[in-house]
Amino acid sequence: MGFANFKERMLSGEQLLGTFVKTPSVEIIEVLAVSGLDFICLDAEHSSWDRMRMDACLAVARALDFPTLVRVPSAGADDILKAMDAGAVGVVVPHVDSAEKARAVAKATRFGLGGRGFAGSTRWAGYATRSMADVLEQSRRETVVIVQIEEPEGVDAIAQIAGAEGVDGVFIGPSDLSVSYGETSTDNDNLRNAMTTVGDAAREAGITYATWAPDAATGRSLEPYGFTMYVLGSELSWIVSGARAAAAQMREG
Repeated sequence: MGFANFKERMLSGEQLLGTFVKTPSVEIIEVLAVSGLDFICLDAEHSSWDRMRMDACLAVARALDFPTLVRVPSAGADDILKAMDAGAVGVVVPHVDSAEKARAVAKATRFGLGGRGFAGSTRWAGYATRSMADVLEQSRRETVVIVQIEEPEGVDAIAQIAGAEGVDGVFIGPSDLSVSYGETSTDNDNLRNAMTTVGDAAREAGITYATWAPDAATGRSLEPYGFTMYVLGSELSWIVSGARAAAAQMREG
């Protein structure tokens, strides 16, 4: 698994496992690169990622050929451009609730008229060592766009969102979607029905279906909905659970 074939493997329906990274640290990237995960996603929406620390971590991920997505803070073209130029294989974009927004996100992520501004001097482009044609082909072959469905409006418009040109995957945000339905936990029929609806649309469009799960057991329980890409917990949740387990074992002894 590496940057070059991540999109191909994703769209093939192969099961891919990753995690959110909340801590802006190159050491975290190095550790997770030897963990057996298929990818990571830097969580710039809910954590303290600034541009310099994102740049450093993406440099390490690129050097290790460890596929790294960025969950950007918003659907804004500026946030998307920064992540892509720094070397992300793609973006996960929160709160995409219409086909219009999905098309705008896909356009901002790729080169072309009204889309991502071309610069051959970025890390992603090889620091001015490659031809424009090569860089454009890399974008066509590798760039991944995943949109998050976190509102009922997104579920209602999912056929158009999943079918929007340039969208490679849809990601159910179980907590946000549950809260948007007025629920107080993720154990609810509104979420289950939405997962079925969104999964059907993803399969019809031939794109990837992704979600977040707190742990492997929960992830396995979601397999009947057709998910093939899982973001499992985060490095923070694993630190907490590992520490609690170690402390509990010592105290039991």
